[in-house]
Amino acid sequence: MLLVLDDVWPNSESIIRHLKFDIPGYKILVTSRYSFPEFNCTYKLEFLNAEYAKTLFCHSAFPSGRIPDNNVPDYLVNEMVESCKGIPLALTVVGASLSGQTDLVKWRATLKRRSRGQSILESHDELLCCLQTSIDALDEVCKKCFLDLGLFPEDDQIPGMALLDMWVELYELDDEGTLAGENLYNLKLRNLINLVPIRKVAGETEDYCRQYRVTQHDVLRELAIHLSRQGPTVERERLAAERERLIVEIHGNKFPKWWTQQPVIARILSISTDGEFSSTWDDLNAPNVEVLILNIRGEKYTLPDFIKKMIQLKVLIVTGYGVYPTQLNNLEVLACLVKPSRIRFEHVSLSPSIQHIFKLKTLNKLTFVMCKIGNALSSGTTGSTYMLENLKDFEIDFCYDPKELPAGLCSSVQLKKLIITNCQELDALPEELGNLLNLEILGLHCCTKLKELPESVGSLHKLSSIDISDCSHISALPTQIGELSSLKVIAISGCEGLQKLPKSLAELKKIEALICDEERLYLWKNIASDHSEVKINLVEEDRYGTFTKICQ
Repeated sequence: MLLVLDDVWPNSESIIRHLKFDIPGYKILVTSRYSFPEFNCTYKLEFLNAEYAKTLFCHSAFPSGRIPDNNVPDYLVNEMVESCKGIPLALTVVGASLSGQTDLVKWRATLKRRSRGQSILESHDELLCCLQTSIDALDEVCKKCFLDLGLFPEDDQIPGMALLDMWVELYELDDEGTLAGENLYNLKLRNLINLVPIRKVAGETEDYCRQYRVTQHDVLRELAIHLSRQGPTVERERLAAERERLIVEIHGNKFPKWWTQQPVIARILSISTDGEFSSTWDDLNAPNVEVLILNIRGEKYTLPDFIKKMIQLKVLIVTGYGVYPTQLNNLEVLACLVKPSRIRFEHVSLSPSIQHIFKLKTLNKLTFVMCKIGNALSSGTTGSTYMLENLKDFEIDFCYDPKELPAGLCSSVQLKKLIITNCQELDALPEELGNLLNLEILGLHCCTKLKELPESVGSLHKLSSIDISDCSHISALPTQIGELSSLKVIAISGCEGLQKLPKSLAELKKIEALICDEERLYLWKNIASDHSEVKINLVEEDRYGTFTKICQ
């Protein structure tokens, strides 16, 4: 006996559970847009490939189920199928809307709207209503989080930490990312996003959002953008400046008509520019913006002066999407920000003028990812000139050229997280590191040229986690590491140069987890054979990764 439960909604696990009977040959098949973790026999249907998509489309568009001879050109069918992005519902709805249209006027008009950027959802209410029911089932904050995914470019992975930075400030979620991670998880359960792991093995205390980048199907992104807009299509231009979440795409140097005509009331503003943009900005009055996202392409980019007037700005995310890091100019405007909390730069090239942000007294978090930094952070950052007095979280990831951490950073005494990962040229940490008395997390994953930790690390009595995994040139740990009375997690996998652990490490009573490979586990057992309560996370050797590092 086969019982089929079709289109089951979330929170229906109890129904399925009550229909489970101990009958020979009895099975239950459940179809749903959502995942049910309680039931582990799950098969996720992927979107249709080009061949199957075209077959389904033709079944709806043509009575015979195939393209009739001497009628609709094959290229028109292929382009229409491609616009449906492999979604069966879209293929069926769009195909049915074109059924019987033999004069090609409707076909070409539909494709014309698509070429002008009109969403497939705008002309097919049935498709929109069906997809929107999945969004309506979300709680209010999770729904807003879904809409925020439309702020980023199509077909690019969205860093989980960029979303965390936004959501903490907009929706008052926790800094640790627990609630933000829950929202990501809920969107994943409903198959509205996919999560791509960044690291093969994450640390025990690593933020959930830090572990993943987010991808989304193009039509779902279109849905997020569509739902963020207010009013019908004919009013869209007039109402653009009145939206809470405003998404602007600038092609060449052509600004929207409303740009200089009325104040923008949006809390969230996303501006995307292409490689033809000259960085000559028309003025914009947007005093209520709390989150500004700049998606940029091209070799050079000038930050707009109107940032100075964004008196409510809390989060700034600047991301370059070109082949090489975009040279960022006019960084001086950042010194005028009134109450910024989080600034994130990704894939941009920075000059020493970045030091203007060092005077921002409200800045809590500063992030650089895949940036060309050089000595931009080092010059002028010693002593009292480094004024990030409230900085709590500092991160540098995949920045290939920094050779040292500026000693001036160590005067940011409120710092709790210091994450410097995948920085292949970093070969030293300042002795002043021990001044960061409030530091709780120190992440140095895959800094392959780093030779040692400074002796002053023993002063970090609040430190709960150290990650030096894949730091292959570290040959020894400082003996003072035994003074880290709050240390709970230590990651030392892939530290090929580490041939001995200090005995003082075994004296730490709060150690809960050790992330290591087989060789480092042997070293640990030599000094801490009685620490049986410590959770061991054994990492298998990545021979390909090791070979890649050697080649680099």
